[in-house]
Parts: sequence; C-alpha cells; structure tokens
Amino acid sequence: MSQSMSLNDYRTALTTPGARAPVVTSLLGRLPIAMIGMALLLYVQRESSSFAIAGTVSAAELIGVAMGSVVQGRIVDRTGPSKPLYITSALFTGSVVATLLAIELGAPTPLVVLGAFAMGLLQPNIGSASRALWGHLLPPGRVREAAFSYEAISLEVFFILGPGLAGLLVATPWAGTGVVAGAVCMVLGSVGFAATRAARTQRPEPSEHAGALLGAIAAPGMRTVALAALGFGVVIGFIEVAVPAAAVEAGQPTMGGLLMSLASVSSVAVGVVYGVHPWPRPMYLRLPALLLGFAGLVALLALPTTLLGLALMLLLAGCLITPQSTAHSVAVEFAAPPGTAAEAFGWVVTSVTLGSAIGQSTSGQLVELAGPPTAFLVAGATGAALAALLYLRRNTLLPHRTNLSLAGT
Repeated sequence: MSQSMSLNDYRTALTTPGARAPVVTSLLGRLPIAMIGMALLLYVQRESSSFAIAGTVSAAELIGVAMGSVVQGRIVDRTGPSKPLYITSALFTGSVVATLLAIELGAPTPLVVLGAFAMGLLQPNIGSASRALWGHLLPPGRVREAAFSYEAISLEVFFILGPGLAGLLVATPWAGTGVVAGAVCMVLGSVGFAATRAARTQRPEPSEHAGALLGAIAAPGMRTVALAALGFGVVIGFIEVAVPAAAVEAGQPTMGGLLMSLASVSSVAVGVVYGVHPWPRPMYLRLPALLLGFAGLVALLALPTTLLGLALMLLLAGCLITPQSTAHSVAVEFAAPPGTAAEAFGWVVTSVTLGSAIGQSTSGQLVELAGPPTAFLVAGATGAALAALLYLRRNTLLPHRTNLSLAGT
C-alpha cells in the first residue's frame, strides 16, 4: 500500500540524475492535454452554433485518445518511448491539419468527427511514457510515489492553463488558434522527450504478460483502477460541457474555459497536501470514497444561479480532482503486472478519456434539452453509482490479491 510522502521526496525525485531533460520536455508536451479537446469543442461550437455537434466531435477525439493510449503504451513497454513518439508526432500533425481543413471547408459533421477521432488516436502518448520512465529512474518506495504524485499534480496545472488558454484563444480572429497552438506544443514536447538520453536508453522490462491479448488489464486490480478512472472521466466530461454551456446561457461565452480552470486551482493546492497525507489510507477504500465525494460536490453545481456562485462551487468541487488522479497513478504501481507500466497507465488514460467522451456527449444532449443544472445532477448520480461498483470490487485491491492472479475477479 502507498506510504506518506514528504515535500523532500518530491525534491529528490525531480533532481534525480537524468530526470531534468525529460521533466522539462514532458511539461511542454503535456501542457495541451486539456487544451486541445476544449479548444476543439469551442472551435466547433463557434462554427456550428451547436453544443450537441461540438460535444460529439470532442467526444470522438477523446475516444481516439482512449484507443490509442493502450496500443501506444504497449508498444512503449516493448520498444522504449523514442521511436513511438517520433512516429506518432508526425502522424498526429497530419491529422490535425486534415481536421482543421474539414472544419474550415464546412465538411459534413461525420467527416469532422472522423478527423477528430484520428487526432485522438494519433496523439503522442507522452503522459504514459513520462510516467513509465520514473520506474526506470527510481527504485520502488516513497520517492517513486512522489514522482507519480508529481505527474498527477503537474497534469492538474495543465488543466488550469489548458481550458483557460482555449477560452482565450477561441476569441481571437480565428477560432482554431487554440487547436494549432496546442498541437504545436504537444509535438515539440514529445519529440524533445523522445530525444532525451533517458528516453533513448530506456530498455524494456521483461514480462510474461506484456504480449498477452489483454495485457495489463487482465489483472483484477487493474480493472478496478480502470473503473475508478472511468468514473472520474465521466463526471469530468459532464462538467466540461455543462460549465461552458452555463457561461453561454449567462451571456459570457468566453468565461467557460476560465471557469473550468478554477476547479484545477483548488485541485493543485489540495493535491500537494493530499500527497503528503492521503485519506483514506487503504487504496481499496480510497478509490470509491474519492469518487463518491467528487460526485456529490459536482451535483451541488446545479444550485448556483449566477456565474460567481458557480465559480465558488467549482473551487470546492476541484478539491477532489488531483487526489483521484494521484490515487489512480499510485494504484497502478501495485495493481499492474511487472513490465506493463506504460500500458497500464495507458489503460488509466483510456478509461478517463472514454469516460470523458461518454460524459461530454451525454452532457451535450442534456444541456440542450434541459439545461446545465440537469447535467450536473445526472453527473453526480452517475458518479455515485460507479463509486458503489468500486466499493463492491474493493477486494481486488487488497494487498494479498494484487498481482497474484490474472484470472477472475
């Protein structure tokens, strides 16, 4: 089970020999992770005047990410990160150009949806590669857990900057500026990470499970972690559409991305403290408790009648975002079979993005039919139901059950 960390553990992890260049380049590559999807959603909504169409396009991009993450993670486990990142960066660039052309030329919605799916599928999976690299740079223990916690906290910083930048850039003379800016950052960061010495010299860890059909997800504990990530993604997806929709209803459409960033402000602040003093201590209780709490706070977003009130509630709801991301990352460490680190984290990314796609597409329909408050209430109810399922699967994360069997639940 996870151990309490100190701030010195974070410092030790980030100053480990060989870590500086990968840390810097991965920061650049992961910065637009939350920006690209939001920028695409706002861009399509601006061009089509429909949140339903925009939500579908954004969901297609997320489904592509979900499918590509596991495949890329498995390849990274077998070959190392450099070659996969070089190849996907080139293909991703082409898919972005094709999708932007389809939107600008007024192509039919299915064609735009296909382009968005390709963007997600080919998006360089630098998040999994970055997380997996820590397993090669650091021995098991508190310092490695601090590195994983840093990954989750830094990702939340990008969730602060990403939506805000997307909201600002959509107001520029060309609404697609945010998509282009995000793609450029991701490609430069991914190529830079792939070129670092630590990435180039990373060697695959032998594993009897790496070549299996199901791979890491065959482990019962990994399926539970994936379910937790799915529930988190579903709730996030709901609010990623409902919050901008609330801003549009209030006559301030450019505030949507900035409002989303508020949730991440409190998320990062609480995340650092939570990494030092996690609660509940047992992981098998932590995952359902955090999701249930988050679902309850998101349901409360239906109460405010002004954007100021919504902003304050988002600050409160955001307190449980980074703790969940950190818990998922740490849980992967002991739930995944040896030698499947990148693929296992790919399943977490897949689950979160697939959940976000479900949440966004459903929320897009709900906000047009019944308004944002209904979407917030449905998000809370859905998250609570998935938290109950997590509790029923809690035994798969007991210390004596993880990594001992790959059959059954």
